[in-house]
Amino acid sequence: MLSIKFLGASSGCVTGSSYLLENDGQQILIDLGLFQGSKEIADLNYKPLDFNPSKLKGVFLTHAHLDHCGRLPLLMQLGFFGKVFMTAPTRSLLELSLNDTVKIAEETPWKTKLYGYSEVNKLLKLIEIVEYDKQFEIANFLVTFKNAGHILGSASIEIKEKKGEKKIVFSGDIGNTPEDIIKPTQYIDSADYVVMEATYGDKNHKKENASLVLNQVINQTEDRSGVLLIPAFSLERTQELLHLIYHLKKENKIRRDTPFFLDSPMGIQATLIFKEFKEFYNSELLSHHDDPFSFEGLVITESVRDSKDIIKAITPKVIIAGSGMMSGGRILHHAINYLPSSKTALLFVGYQAEGTLGRKILEGAGHIQIDKEMVKVRAKIMELEALSSHADQAKLLTWARNIRGVNKFFLTHAENMQRESFANVLRRNNLKVYLPSLGETVALI
Repeated sequence: MLSIKFLGASSGCVTGSSYLLENDGQQILIDLGLFQGSKEIADLNYKPLDFNPSKLKGVFLTHAHLDHCGRLPLLMQLGFFGKVFMTAPTRSLLELSLNDTVKIAEETPWKTKLYGYSEVNKLLKLIEIVEYDKQFEIANFLVTFKNAGHILGSASIEIKEKKGEKKIVFSGDIGNTPEDIIKPTQYIDSADYVVMEATYGDKNHKKENASLVLNQVINQTEDRSGVLLIPAFSLERTQELLHLIYHLKKENKIRRDTPFFLDSPMGIQATLIFKEFKEFYNSELLSHHDDPFSFEGLVITESVRDSKDIIKAITPKVIIAGSGMMSGGRILHHAINYLPSSKTALLFVGYQAEGTLGRKILEGAGHIQIDKEMVKVRAKIMELEALSSHADQAKLLTWARNIRGVNKFFLTHAENMQRESFANVLRRNNLKVYLPSLGETVALI
């Protein structure tokens, strides 16, 4: 019998993506991500895994965001010795993400560590690189990776029964295609069942020109001699920002003397990884004859001391720092320094999950707590939705409607309102939908 067990990103949760697919007693795992957000959600990371890793025939990773890969090293503690399949960029970004996770855990000794460098290194030795559109066989499954267009190396995964006829698709995170620097999302032609993300299932992104909005925000910061803070995810979002600013500088649309600080060790390393995989660039990025992620006035601050010295730099200035949801990282000490000033602007350029500091600020919090310090928020708060790496409702629907013969869509990776809203959209298009619960097993008859 063919079945799916929903191990994460279900019951209205956006993080912790993980699915166990079983066919005649043979099991494979798709993703094993961290639960992120409120304490109640984050505590799920410490619960025992709801399956036996030693019985897995293989593991498949859609992409290197922590909410999809962050618990994979746990498999090393529990008897898994199979292969972990992913694209080449995902492998490099995964190593960066997991090592950074261990580093942060070691710097916060009051928290229980999930794993250490040893488990990460063991996992890396089990990785097998796959290419898009090349089918391969494992156990009684036939597997094909498709470009999801979400971040560099991201994939949707098609899985067919080797002896049967059923085909199951795991969307991974579907990209906001066309994106600024990577190739577009590939559509899936057919499937019997689809496990699909619905992060932005209730809304469409604003019709805004990301370059124009960014240009205006930077110019406003320059005019008032202020500070622009941009909390940015290290993978993809940071590189998109650098590329957009590259063009603004080249076209003399922003001042030549305005300094831009890239204050994210992980973002710096991720940018180096992007430069290694030019074959994954879109046509515009490939047309560059120089570095598309560097420009006059860019200051790279790798050390903590350099980061702290940013406060000494004269204004106007722009600071791009991790983390994207303000759940940690160097953006926090900049927030303490600059959010109390009305000359500061805080620009969100990515999804802010429920329970995160970023979400609280975006929803209008007048005061926030960072560590033990209460910080008054006088800064102007803005959001740039056009830079989201997630498809909005219209693009999710387009992706879904391209798949022929679907018996049922299982909607995951969304808060309840978003998931239920998109379920209604699919139903209005005569498509069958199911909203799985965390830990639920569903037979695919």
